Amino acid sequence: MSALGAVLHREARIRATNVTFIFWDILYPIAYMLVFGVGVDHALGFQVAGLAVDYDSFFLAGVLGMASFGIASNTAWSFFLDRDNGMFQEMLTYPLSRSSYLVGKVFFNVIVAIIQAIVTALLAAWLLGVRIRPDGLPLLVAAVVIGTAGWFFFYAIFALKLRRNDAFNTVTSVFYFVFLFASSMFYPIDPLPYGFRVAALLNPITWQVDVLRFATIGYGDAGQIALEALGFVLFSLVSFALAHRALWKQE
Repeated sequence: MSALGAVLHREARIRATNVTFIFWDILYPIAYMLVFGVGVDHALGFQVAGLAVDYDSFFLAGVLGMASFGIASNTAWSFFLDRDNGMFQEMLTYPLSRSSYLVGKVFFNVIVAIIQAIVTALLAAWLLGVRIRPDGLPLLVAAVVIGTAGWFFFYAIFALKLRRNDAFNTVTSVFYFVFLFASSMFYPIDPLPYGFRVAALLNPITWQVDVLRFATIGYGDAGQIALEALGFVLFSLVSFALAHRALWKQE
């Protein structure tokens, strides 16, 4: 078995033997879409300026972004545990390079994210009647792949640098709250107060969700979406460079 295959096999075993990971990776975002999305759409009503769509259609991109963010966070948590309990150091004694270890985790992340995106999109179309643009599917796949990898690299920086379990959990919890709610994930940012709107526009998850929303239902200005896509690619590259540097500093 190759080094990359060994990492993929180990990640699959971790996921398969831990129901919590399966719940957070696959089921939680879907439940959010079915419960929160339907509730908002029916209880409050929803209109996107300039586009006649319901909240379920608008929120689908947010759910996909939430899923890739959560999958990356969960994999980074297992990365932290590997380093904390000595498994990472033990794996370095095998014929396995540090780069292969990092790439293997990212590759597994991407596979899970694509499966989750397919299941979510199919359920959204089947149960909620969301009409997904067929011509946007290549962009959708690219946004899921790059988005999941970028968020994993970002979280991996802290998984490698922080030494205490409580510190890592605190940082990830704060990130989860700030990144998700100060973004366009749940609502359009145009009606928000100026300060919140600026924070959302500077938030990388807004960039990813906006690209996903453009890919799924065609919402957004193509020029702005291109800039946000470029911004997220740069964010991912910087995160990769910092994560790679932190990995090579591990003893």
